[in-house]
Amino acid sequence: MSKIKTVNVEDAVGQVLCHDMTRIVKGEMKGPQFRKGHIIREEDIPMLLSMGKEQIYIWEKPEGFVHEDEAAETLAAICRGKNIIQKGPSEGKIEFFAQTEGLFQYNDGILNSINEIEDIIIAARHNNQPVKAGEKVAAMKAIPLVIEEEKLRRAKNIAGKNPLMNVLPYCLKSAAIIVTGSEVAKGRIKDTFTPVLEEKLVAYGISVVKNSIVSDEIDRVADAIGEARKEKADMILCTGGMSVDPDDNTPGAIKKSGAQIVTYGVPVIPGAMFLLAYFDDGAPIMGIPGCVMHTAATVFDTILPRIAAGQKLNRQEFTRMGGGGLCLSCPVCRYPICPFGKTL
Repeated sequence: MSKIKTVNVEDAVGQVLCHDMTRIVKGEMKGPQFRKGHIIREEDIPMLLSMGKEQIYIWEKPEGFVHEDEAAETLAAICRGKNIIQKGPSEGKIEFFAQTEGLFQYNDGILNSINEIEDIIIAARHNNQPVKAGEKVAAMKAIPLVIEEEKLRRAKNIAGKNPLMNVLPYCLKSAAIIVTGSEVAKGRIKDTFTPVLEEKLVAYGISVVKNSIVSDEIDRVADAIGEARKEKADMILCTGGMSVDPDDNTPGAIKKSGAQIVTYGVPVIPGAMFLLAYFDDGAPIMGIPGCVMHTAATVFDTILPRIAAGQKLNRQEFTRMGGGGLCLSCPVCRYPICPFGKTL
């Protein structure tokens, strides 16, 4: 059982604080006025009283328990993986920040299982989200001042040997864009799709190494894919021809090119007719539905960060996108600061 005794603040001079003591002044500060380990002095008493601290809690470490700071360090060791900077503990809490731009990723099931342990909390941003260097991604702490070591052992066992959280840098750096459609190939309308994709790609450091425009025939599209493969692009994007109309042949051409289709159709709107496939060497090829050209946020925006980080997706990951997969078509789009694309 925790050995914490109460001492009147006037009698606490010379005692060592066992936890941070927070001071809040509206509009000025919220943070520790006195840190763990501080030896209380006579001149500290007025400040402590102004903080509402008429009594001080002195902790004597009991057998089988650890202090909140030690608990936070244990949780951080469980969670901290690649490209994450740790700050703290402060007030019993440790925070994680992205060391580089990339994809913030963790195992949802493991995170939930650890949070089911009483008196332990780990809070994180949504999984599989793009982050910038310096952005906060997670925080963790024990709820009480002292916590049983056994609970932390359980958390370690659940987590296993690999760190729970990582920021994965974007590693795919080049793309080929194939615009399909006789109306574009014959110059009847201008290609307005490529500039949209280029803008989205450059946000992840991806440059376009080949851009071609072909008519809708399966053989022509498949041949264009073959030519794009010769450029050694990290990914290929095929635009147009993705619906179920008889003359929309892009999915068939992707299949004919030799790529193995993971999914054609996803439970996300806008973007239901999205296609993802992989070649034998792991290079991804995507069929991009027309909504990407005129809608601010679609399934492509939710998938691109993962593709850019080198993730290989399976069908089940797409079938789970239905919860959170409906865009609300807000008058002003604020994606990604919205629920769209965030599967719970």
